[in-house]
Amino acid sequence: MKPLRIGTRKSPLALWQAKEVEKKLNQLNIPTEIIPITSIGDKNLIQPLYEMNIVGVFTRDLDLALLNNEIDIAVHSLKDVPTILPKGIVLSAVLKRDYEADILVRNPKTNSTLKKFDGLHIGTGSLRRRAFWNAKYPNVNFHNLRGNLQTRLSKLETENLDGTIFSLAGIKRLNLNIDYEVLDFIIPAPGQGVVAISSLESNKEITNLMDTINHKETQICTEIERDFLNSLEGGCTAPIAAYAKIENESIIFKGGIVSLDGSKKLILEKKVPINKYSDLGKTLGKEAFEQGGNEIIKEFKTKN
Repeated sequence: MKPLRIGTRKSPLALWQAKEVEKKLNQLNIPTEIIPITSIGDKNLIQPLYEMNIVGVFTRDLDLALLNNEIDIAVHSLKDVPTILPKGIVLSAVLKRDYEADILVRNPKTNSTLKKFDGLHIGTGSLRRRAFWNAKYPNVNFHNLRGNLQTRLSKLETENLDGTIFSLAGIKRLNLNIDYEVLDFIIPAPGQGVVAISSLESNKEITNLMDTINHKETQICTEIERDFLNSLEGGCTAPIAAYAKIENESIIFKGGIVSLDGSKKLILEKKVPINKYSDLGKTLGKEAFEQGGNEIIKEFKTKN
């Protein structure tokens, strides 16, 4: 039996994700081979992501490898995966979500703790994180910061920043012993903290195999989040957030959209029985659009 070829980006965190998928497949006695691929998002670390105007900046090269039969599956951070996939490619599984939160890691060589959250110099390339921070603490100075987790940590000192923002999942997965603060005023990105697997729609054998390692509850929650994003974004990269979780047979959802300067904010919260989750994300996305989300998106498109 030929090894199943697992495509992944080359960063330590991406390789951790690929190895996690590999571990689950090996437990099913499936031989595997990890094939690292450099994405265009990893090649260009200077330009902010929102200026690159590329759909799937971290997934496109893996998509091409799938379509060219160079790999059998591709492993992604789900938050990087566009809501509309290239023709012929499907999301075939997600692993159980571990950590969804955004966190602040401060530069240990600055006295930024004296300022708490206002007035800091923060490095991040995420428009969502900037917008939600501005909505709560408007007196902040943002600086574009790109690269993998280790690169951004080193740039804290070299670029004299007070701190940077990460997904908690990255810190935990790489077992980094660093201090952090959970930013509970920032709603996570759709799919944050979730490892996703894509494959060719035509390869039913692979699709069926991936279904055996799929985590159904995480799939339900992330489908809601991604439907919300897809219904609201209208093809732009506006600061949109969404997080769904299952508690006591109910879906608890929180999501919204914020203008980049934080002056306009629309947040929706909903709790529904789990058996009524179908189309919940689309319904809430439409609701947010009609309640003022469209104006925020229009303003964002005009300015960007």
